Amino acid sequence: MRWKRRERTGVSLKDRKPGPNRALHALLPEERVRVLQLARREPYADLSHRLLTVVGWQEGFLFVSFSTVYRILRSEQMMGLRGVHRLHNGRSVAPVRKELTGANQRWCWDISYLRTWERGLFLYLYVLLDEYSRKVIQWLVSWRQTYQEARRLLEAGLLEENILDLPEQSRPEVYNDRGQQMKAKSIRRLLKDHQMPQVFIRPRTPNDNPFVEAIFSTVKGAPQYPGQFLDLEEAQQYFGPYFQWYNTEHPHSGIDYVTPEQAHQGLRPQIVQERSRRFEAQRQWRKEVNRAARTAAVTHGRTQGNPCEDRNPGILQVWVDSRSPLLEQSGAPVSDPHLPRFAQTRISVRNRSGNSQNKANGSARACSVIPP
Repeated sequence: MRWKRRERTGVSLKDRKPGPNRALHALLPEERVRVLQLARREPYADLSHRLLTVVGWQEGFLFVSFSTVYRILRSEQMMGLRGVHRLHNGRSVAPVRKELTGANQRWCWDISYLRTWERGLFLYLYVLLDEYSRKVIQWLVSWRQTYQEARRLLEAGLLEENILDLPEQSRPEVYNDRGQQMKAKSIRRLLKDHQMPQVFIRPRTPNDNPFVEAIFSTVKGAPQYPGQFLDLEEAQQYFGPYFQWYNTEHPHSGIDYVTPEQAHQGLRPQIVQERSRRFEAQRQWRKEVNRAARTAAVTHGRTQGNPCEDRNPGILQVWVDSRSPLLEQSGAPVSDPHLPRFAQTRISVRNRSGNSQNKANGSARACSVIPP
């Protein structure tokens, strides 16, 4: 039959869209060129695709539908502003972030508003962050949002990390947005004199500088964050202990849950490797305990319904002579009563029935692994 011949030849039997694959009245290549030429003319750069189509009709330059012009402009990413108000995106490309291998290879910084108890009056939080370790290298709070404060922040960071002692090719690049403080000549000259490349992110694109934006979200989303500050001294008293905790005690999810200070010192690979080793050791120890429990239960009792039951009445207790990896450093025996409950294990095959006849018959028993 015909459908079998189609199947044997590998032709799909699915229903297809009726009609020819290419419409006979499809747009010609030269018509597409005419639409783009009209859209690129300066007098018509601010017109919408509908008005642009009408102008083409009036001038006799082209005769196509609104939807055709829309599809052509959208394919060329020309549906936005095309005139003098267009976005100046000649260099508006995402910054290329090279893979980091250690601390002080890339810094980022920004300024955030801090609310006060007076409406319309703000404090400003300046933060300088290392992208590799997420460590807050420097921070300051000020009543002013000026390049002088930004310069203080960067200079303090240079001294804190001894950047001037590094070779010029090993000094960090600095990412920031395009605010007045970042584009100030004093800031640009400071970074240029110290051979630290300054990279400006795209306008209105916070994703280009995500790490410093994330820390502002973390700071203001903390449960203890007061929300408003009375004055500069109160803000400084709050952020001093907070950033100390953030750098030295806070397990950061973006760096394998080590603290920023540990990552900054290069300890992250060793910590992660040690965790993996101890996870595997604990897994092997857990397998040994479960295997011993199963062997003891099967040896002392087998029934069709429950292989762990004991044929003989009474209670069987088996102590497992395995050492948990959690106790490697303590060196104490597993049965030490002073150890945590999870560190000691025994296997108990219990008679759970209160009936003396069932006890004598050795039925209605179950096995379990319980702590002592």
